[in-house]
Amino acid sequence: MNAELARGAGDRPPTMRDVATAAGVGLKTVSRYVNGETNIADPLRVRIAEAIELLGYRRNLAAASIRPGWTSKVIGLITSDLANPYYSTLAHAAESVAWQAGYLLTTFSSEEDGERHDLAVDRLIDQRVDALLIVPPRNPGRAWSQLRPPLPPVVFLDRPAVLDGAPAVLADNAGGAREAAIELARNGARRIAFVGDSQQIYTMAERLRGYLDGLAQVGLTPGPISHAAHSQEEARGVVSGLLAEGAADAIFAANNRAAMGALHAFADSGGRLPMIAFDDFEAAEVVRPRISVVSQDVARMGALATEIAIRILQGTPPVSDRTVLGTRLILRGSEKPDSPTILDRLPE
Repeated sequence: MNAELARGAGDRPPTMRDVATAAGVGLKTVSRYVNGETNIADPLRVRIAEAIELLGYRRNLAAASIRPGWTSKVIGLITSDLANPYYSTLAHAAESVAWQAGYLLTTFSSEEDGERHDLAVDRLIDQRVDALLIVPPRNPGRAWSQLRPPLPPVVFLDRPAVLDGAPAVLADNAGGAREAAIELARNGARRIAFVGDSQQIYTMAERLRGYLDGLAQVGLTPGPISHAAHSQEEARGVVSGLLAEGAADAIFAANNRAAMGALHAFADSGGRLPMIAFDDFEAAEVVRPRISVVSQDVARMGALATEIAIRILQGTPPVSDRTVLGTRLILRGSEKPDSPTILDRLPE
């Protein structure tokens, strides 16, 4: 093997031409090998493989990406905030499905910022990802129609599609919130507070709608409504205020951060209000009473969106452009006003 001759490249990364020189074969033969073609004689395949290992050659994906029919075997996912356990669960499920199908998953957070989201979309498309999984940001950027075709398959999740014809996988946010409001009322609550994030977020708007529908169904007027609980600390402040003013006799926490903020407020005050949270979370079964939740199958959402994207890549169009996954009300005791309270101060 002409290893010494091939090493004449100096410090630059080895190329396919270097591999061809070291293996004593033609450049086209190395190219066919690297691109997975099988009609290469076994002795040549062995020599090429040995040369690649000897030289430490790595395929230049950036150069390969401009070739017709090339596939990166990478799927891009853009979520709102990977620090939120909700989105990390979603991403983990998407990654598992992608891996089983031979794809890698690369993930970005938009932080609900349209400009940041648009930059991530551009970078992923420039890197020739095979498909995109998108949670649209609260603050939208440009319209998808402004992007020049062709675009990779796009599947939206958690929030409705903002690209004509693209499929979306959602949860029944309104239905779950309706059940929670009715259950709190059934246990005697009459001033049920809604503690959630901005109504510009589709899921929050739907949960508020379900909360209002549930109260109307049982003949109650809405309690205090807060859209200021974007973070756990903000939710803590909102609920502390409700407790201090005696403004509510129950809490509907519209996401896991609102629920954690409420628990901190309860610990601060030494008391609590009946509460049901939307989305399950780790601390829900640690405190007493354990926290009742509206559980949505976040993992299924991430997995199904990825499955749909892969089926599109394989030439099978989605059966529906909108899939709505049901929710489940899990009652653990926190919805009741008379449950014994054991709330030590929670970790910050």
